[in-house]
Amino acid sequence: MNYNVLKLLCTILPVLFFSEIGWAQSDRVVVSDSLSVFDRELSPQEMKEDLQVFIDIRKDMNSGLYRYRTNSQIDSIYNWAFEEVAQPMPTTEFYKIILRLTDFEGSVHNYTEPGSALMDYLKRQKTFFPYHLAYIDGKMIFDGHHGAIPPGARILSINGIMDSTLMQSFYKYFPADGHTVTAKLSASVEKVFGWRYFIEYGLAEEYVVEFSEPGSDTIKEALLPAVSLDQQEENRKNRYSAPLANLLDFKLQPAYSFEMINPSSGLLNLRWFGMATGKDDPAFEVYVSYIDSVFNVLDQKKIPNLIIDVRNNPGGSDPTFEQPVMYLSDDNFKENLEAHIIFDPKTIPYDNYFWGVSTSERIDSLTLAAGMEFLEDYFDDFQGGKSHQNDKYNPVYHPKSPAYKGKVYLLINENVASAASHFASLVKAYARNVIIVGVETVGGYYVHNGHIALVYEMPNSEIKTKFSIVYVVQDAPERPDQPDGRGIIPDYEVWPQLDDFLKQKDTQMEFVLKHIDWGNRPD
Repeated sequence: MNYNVLKLLCTILPVLFFSEIGWAQSDRVVVSDSLSVFDRELSPQEMKEDLQVFIDIRKDMNSGLYRYRTNSQIDSIYNWAFEEVAQPMPTTEFYKIILRLTDFEGSVHNYTEPGSALMDYLKRQKTFFPYHLAYIDGKMIFDGHHGAIPPGARILSINGIMDSTLMQSFYKYFPADGHTVTAKLSASVEKVFGWRYFIEYGLAEEYVVEFSEPGSDTIKEALLPAVSLDQQEENRKNRYSAPLANLLDFKLQPAYSFEMINPSSGLLNLRWFGMATGKDDPAFEVYVSYIDSVFNVLDQKKIPNLIIDVRNNPGGSDPTFEQPVMYLSDDNFKENLEAHIIFDPKTIPYDNYFWGVSTSERIDSLTLAAGMEFLEDYFDDFQGGKSHQNDKYNPVYHPKSPAYKGKVYLLINENVASAASHFASLVKAYARNVIIVGVETVGGYYVHNGHIALVYEMPNSEIKTKFSIVYVVQDAPERPDQPDGRGIIPDYEVWPQLDDFLKQKDTQMEFVLKHIDWGNRPD
């Protein structure tokens, strides 16, 4: 669950803030569009200063810093970082060092972004890879419409770099809770060609692609001219998998919906838990009423199977995700067993580097004042190195009627994060008759750092680092099939398959429907 000090959702991938820079020369303003201007070389002293600021903030404010790493491990990687900056280097190379530090911590709510001017420069360039790629069975699969490369073709290399090397190089861009790797695998294919590819490999005017067609081992080659960001987005909208992929896109679908997909099975889609910022939001009562109506329909019609689909749900706000669980559980439960920060909520430490709650814009004085007021209310007094969450923000949730007593199928995947993975952990812990199908979530089962995200800007590189300050111990009883430091583990691990991709079929949903059909057959 990730909401800022005003209890507004901060999305998993923030909108980038773009600006232009210029300078006076011969009594006129000149704007240079050279990468050397925006990706300037940093001196060792500048980088060491930025590293020290980063480290001090992390140690004094990041309550989950040592959850998955020991003190010696954290100190070791920090020492490595200082050794790496002994010589001058471009800002983008220093950025990769910061990425390794943030990824090492093990929190899905970590996000690190280069300076605004550099991001703006990259956005303006006609250098984007034209087509969307999909991650299927450990491979990079072509997901576009092109005369030479058919949908489903395996991409073997891009500009001479092998697929496996490409994927591994991007893992550091996608932090996950604990030691989870599933989200890194798919994101290293599906989420890199916006701007991350340029950071890692530089700008390109064209892309030489080696590929093999579905069912063939013959290696072919195609030359793809780079396109603008707008054209890339247009191609992505029209990608081969769009008819299916769009159904799981929280930006394109309602936050919640319900339908009967056959006489014995209902489908509750929960695409996003940010439909309301809290119980005082008018949208919250609308949502609560809708969920209640769904379970009344299930009860009245005696529907034996309920599929709850949270795939690709990025999270949202409390108390939205707890609502459906109350109809599924015989037990009381809470959002968490314990939550705290490690600084005094009456102050914002390192305020001279504080940027705000989102990388998209700097916080203003009025918003900051309101945020500080919220922080003081949300946390108790600072004692013993901790400020604990005020109990009023962690109520007990009780079972609701009509209780659903049928079979529950929870569909999850590697993109289920934050409040959505917290929802999945509650379902796994407390729901009756539940079977979980899909892929391990990027969000953790037992603990996470979340709730409130803060952004700091490094003084020399202008790199922005975002992290959540609240250490949350979820109300998630220990289970033998649920290792520490992992996302929610499904009962049946099911990844998308190439044959289904080519037929535009949903592998995971098909598995559930077959499971239901098998269970309905007579002995």
